[in-house]
Amino acid sequence: MAVIDGKVLLTHLVSMEHLSEAEVLGLVSRGLSLKNSGAYLPLNQQSFVTNLFFENSTRTHKSFEVAEKKLGLDVIDFNADTSSVNKGETLYDTVLTMNALGVEVCVIRHSEVDYYKELIESPTITASIVNGGDGSGQHPSQSLLDLMTIYEEFGTFEGLKICIAGDLTHSRVAKSNMHILKRLGAQLYFSGPAEWHSIEFESYGDYVAIDDIIEELDVLMLLRVQHERHGKGEGFSKEAYHSAYGLTQERYDKLKSSAILMHPAPVNRDVEIADHLVESSKSRIVAQMTNGVYVRMAILEAILAGRRELQ
Repeated sequence: MAVIDGKVLLTHLVSMEHLSEAEVLGLVSRGLSLKNSGAYLPLNQQSFVTNLFFENSTRTHKSFEVAEKKLGLDVIDFNADTSSVNKGETLYDTVLTMNALGVEVCVIRHSEVDYYKELIESPTITASIVNGGDGSGQHPSQSLLDLMTIYEEFGTFEGLKICIAGDLTHSRVAKSNMHILKRLGAQLYFSGPAEWHSIEFESYGDYVAIDDIIEELDVLMLLRVQHERHGKGEGFSKEAYHSAYGLTQERYDKLKSSAILMHPAPVNRDVEIADHLVESSKSRIVAQMTNGVYVRMAILEAILAGRRELQ
């Protein structure tokens, strides 16, 4: 990984912890440039990419697909439900196959935390790995689109008061963002049910009640309650959660006029956020989705440029 003459060069993108501040800011800057200029050209060398999604996804999967097509890449279709995964094929062997066929970049979402380690350490697999989410581990491209959205709004990260609130323990978004936002100078807070907060967050920011901090925030980043990662026996009341931890109209009104509301989506409406506030004037949820295309274009450019110049 490197930044040469302002150009980010990557071999893989699997974790925000592996990126330097210069690489992060370079990708954010390139994403904004692609969005604002619209003057990008498809890559002039044939490159094959595939999206291997073993967990459900709308935004990440289709955002990568749009980014790939805007760049003129050849996208190799893959559907886990109709693949040899149903015959017992492992993730490693799926990637090994794609690599043998000439695929240069594999964008992967998988339920196993750190699934990518054996892939990037393999002496045989030369394809670049882009982590589209590993269980409750990391989600670097989501983090980068979040950073792009914040930077687009404020032009800096230094000194911003940012609260990440909700289902912290299960959130790869929270874990990716907390690493890089602290390094970039933001002041972090965490909020939500105590049972979804753990010691790993204590090195990055203070655990607070949302009502004790909401009036001071520049960014309120709410997280989806991940029902699929909770035990089936857990009792859960949407109304009780929304009242205690969600963004109600009363809490929204306490946000500064300059503050913004974010959420990785999909939103559980009237749970994390009142339904009518999802597209409110302070919300940047739709902007996040739009920015996802451009920052993922920047990621793919950096990966392909890195493959040409670093390997």
